[in-house]
Amino acid sequence: MGQEIERKFLVKGEFKSKAKKQTRIKQSYISLVPERTVRVRITNDKGFITIKGAVSASGVSRYEWEKEISVKEAEELFQLCETGIIDKTRFLVDVGKHTYEVDEFYGDNQGLVVAEIELSSEDELFVKPDWLGAEVTGDINYYNAMLMKNPFKSWPSK
Repeated sequence: MGQEIERKFLVKGEFKSKAKKQTRIKQSYISLVPERTVRVRITNDKGFITIKGAVSASGVSRYEWEKEISVKEAEELFQLCETGIIDKTRFLVDVGKHTYEVDEFYGDNQGLVVAEIELSSEDELFVKPDWLGAEVTGDINYYNAMLMKNPFKSWPSK
């Protein structure tokens, strides 16, 4: 079993000039049940299926299993997915000894930019760059699966 430990933040400043890589991502969900989400994703020329378990009480960690599949298989699985697509560009930005994954969303989530950092333990120290905004770790509204059900454009106060 793999354990994902990550913190999530809103982005308030310019980060793109610091990115070492960017990737366009298209994803959807076969299951949106919070205790076990099943995601299908295409990044560039690769497909993936990912299963995530329930979030810990702290909101920082959860079980995650991922397997690479062909793009053709991913496209076929999209036919089984819930209605909606998450469309975003992911920027990788090195800060200190960590890499932030910064997602800029499009479509119904246009205007939302979120940064995640994966850690080896819940209390691991990390550098917070000046473009990092408020922490939203554990706020389910910012989970990609929730953004399918309740997209950013429909939020009352953005």
